[in-house]
Amino acid sequence: MKSATTKPRPYRQGARAEAAESTGRSIVEAFVDRIMRQWYDEITLDLIARDAGVTVQTVVRRFGGKEGLLGEAVKVLSAQIEDARRASTGDLTASVDGLVRDYERTGDAIIRLLSLEPRHKALSTFLNTGRGYHRAWVATIASESLAALTPAERERALDALVIATDVYTWQLLRRDMKRSIPATAAAMTRLVKATIHEYTTGVQR
Repeated sequence: MKSATTKPRPYRQGARAEAAESTGRSIVEAFVDRIMRQWYDEITLDLIARDAGVTVQTVVRRFGGKEGLLGEAVKVLSAQIEDARRASTGDLTASVDGLVRDYERTGDAIIRLLSLEPRHKALSTFLNTGRGYHRAWVATIASESLAALTPAERERALDALVIATDVYTWQLLRRDMKRSIPATAAAMTRLVKATIHEYTTGVQR
């Protein structure tokens, strides 16, 4: 007869840990999928639980609620965005092409989240992470071009480049003006190159 004090075997503990990790991953993926195609304030824990094949109690126990899920979604989406953009120092055309491909996948969702930010402060953490990453991405692709500028000039140039490559610029071209993907990428590339020329030739200080 087995002793009542017998501890679970290591492989059983490992299997439980793997199952718990898989469940958590399924829940986060379900939430990310909803974020990409639905308004944040329309997403309920019931929907996420149904999509992930778990109970609402499981979602709450693992993440506490939508805010906890949003924190995990930041990690997933940040990794996906970084992989999609693949910033390349000096290759401005290729970098902007990668940016536009990323916006084709994430742009509409980001616009929806930005519009809800004043109503849901939890979104600010997510969006501020994106803002910081985008500025760092711009600094990377333009680093060689802006190398000769003073720190103050460089910051002003980066401000302009962030605007030239912002998701709102993509939305204006793709959604409002209904430009094609190649035309949008070309327009944004011209804006980037014109901005760099403007700041590196002393036309504007």
